[in-house]
Amino acid sequence: MDAMFLDETSGKWLALAVLAVVSTSLIAGSRHQPFPEISGRFGWILASITGLLALGESAPRPMSLTALLIVVLGLGSYGVLVGVHHMVRTRRDVFIAPMSGFVFCTGAGGLMVMTWPDLNTLEQWAGFLLLVLLGGGQTWMVFRGLLIGRLPLAWSQAGMVALQRRQLHGPHGAISCFERGWDADEEHLNPMAYIALHRIHVYLDQPKEARRWLEAFEDAGGEAAVAPEWIGAIHEALTEMGGDFTSLIPVHGTEEG
Repeated sequence: MDAMFLDETSGKWLALAVLAVVSTSLIAGSRHQPFPEISGRFGWILASITGLLALGESAPRPMSLTALLIVVLGLGSYGVLVGVHHMVRTRRDVFIAPMSGFVFCTGAGGLMVMTWPDLNTLEQWAGFLLLVLLGGGQTWMVFRGLLIGRLPLAWSQAGMVALQRRQLHGPHGAISCFERGWDADEEHLNPMAYIALHRIHVYLDQPKEARRWLEAFEDAGGEAAVAPEWIGAIHEALTEMGGDFTSLIPVHGTEEG
């Protein structure tokens, strides 16, 4: 490693610094996700492992840089798999994948740099192409997750969870979640959020806000665009909080003051 850009000690602390920055970012950024416990939990796990690795540097026989980079690569690989699963399949989190991608690229790039002098020309070209592919994949995850990642379905699900927990206000309250639970590309989700916001504002005795969301709901297709079970679940949650919605069935019969 002496022939490269950093000595072994500096390389270790650089790798640990990447883990620390990523874990801190996951913990801090989790509150902007519809289900903050997903990226928050992963961030705390990563922070704990980072702390143990840093503590291990004070041992009589600390881990070698190669072994540390292999651990970093493993953590990044696992994080990317978990993140892509949530970003593409469950659609509940778009933060873990791109942040874990930085960890994965650090481990893979570090190992490539360490072995570079021992590679022949063909292997160096293959390694260069691999680094290009890694950079392209990381760019896609950043673009797909951090730049255009929207989670309308997850925000509606989080809103329903908050409603059932009787949490209407706050950053992860039902109102805030449902206000983010729409998307121009997935218009079938919009009336679900609109009707929920209408019912909540009726319950809160806010007729102007209720009327605004009722108009948006009707413009999005009205009752025909929403499953009766969804409206029933909203009614049930608000009824348990003391609301009376018998006069709001059907919705077109609603009269606000």
